[in-house]
Amino acid sequence: MSQATFDVVAIGNAIVDILAHADDAFIAQEGMTKGSMQLVFSPAEADALYAKMGPGIEASGGSAANTVAGIAALGGKCGFIGQVADDQLGQVFAHDIRSIGVAFDTPARAGEPATARCLIFVTPDGQRTMNTFLGASQFLPAVALNRALIEQGAILYLEGYLWDPEEPRAAMRAAIEIARGAGRRVAFTLSDVFCISRHGGDFRALLRDGLVDILFANENELLALAELDDFEAALAAIAPLVPTLVVTRSEKGALAITRGESAVVAAEPIERVVDTTGAGDLFAAGFLHGQARGMSLEQSLRLGAICAAEIISHVGARPQVDLKALAAEKLGAAV
Repeated sequence: MSQATFDVVAIGNAIVDILAHADDAFIAQEGMTKGSMQLVFSPAEADALYAKMGPGIEASGGSAANTVAGIAALGGKCGFIGQVADDQLGQVFAHDIRSIGVAFDTPARAGEPATARCLIFVTPDGQRTMNTFLGASQFLPAVALNRALIEQGAILYLEGYLWDPEEPRAAMRAAIEIARGAGRRVAFTLSDVFCISRHGGDFRALLRDGLVDILFANENELLALAELDDFEAALAAIAPLVPTLVVTRSEKGALAITRGESAVVAAEPIERVVDTTGAGDLFAAGFLHGQARGMSLEQSLRLGAICAAEIISHVGARPQVDLKALAAEKLGAAV
């Protein structure tokens, strides 16, 4: 196995986020489930909802893209594969991710649909309610995969959100084969309970077939994947199926289990939760960076918690401070 030149190569939805504040009454009025993500299936529907938004902040996003952005901010070397359209938002996404040092060379797709966008409403308690128009991102073909890039990444990271459309699902299966053929580790995030409700059988098959080395889940996702109501029982059911299981539990912290070893960390204290958008993405960034750099299970979890705390202290899913310096200060060691 050759030496990896990238810490993490991720495949995910290439999305531009538009964030605005809203109150609980607006969320209810629009029939949204607070704190969750729902799909918007037509450009017209997306435009109509956008017209109802207050003043917004526009920033490149997407779950896996946020994760590699976090790793890059920690000093890691990353690549990203995701589909944009040949339009203005596609150019915004490509510029943003390249400007932070992430390798991105997926060819833009001509014609409709437009580049994906996520309309995010942030309520006063910091909860984010997401409405995603997947657009061009759901048409990532296997032929667009940069095989050499995948082979050069120590860890291939995949997001469950992108498993929904058929074409990128096939691309991710092909990417898993490439990564495993090159002797690389594969990490997978379940992304959302709705992904499990639609594709839980596929996800469980990936675990049974030994195709995932690191699995990320939050507490609700773990319960859904295990099809159980008890957390400890769900943990006992899923942990033996994957070499490393990482579970985030919001204010209750996070835990990881790998080959019989386990570690638990508390959530990092912050003054106020402003916006939870990207919390799980940045937790994954810290954990994966720690693992790529040979940190212990507990150190990797702690780094994840530090990154997640920084993200939820402001609006938006990309770091707004020197994340590498913050992590070094909190851990008392260079990252």
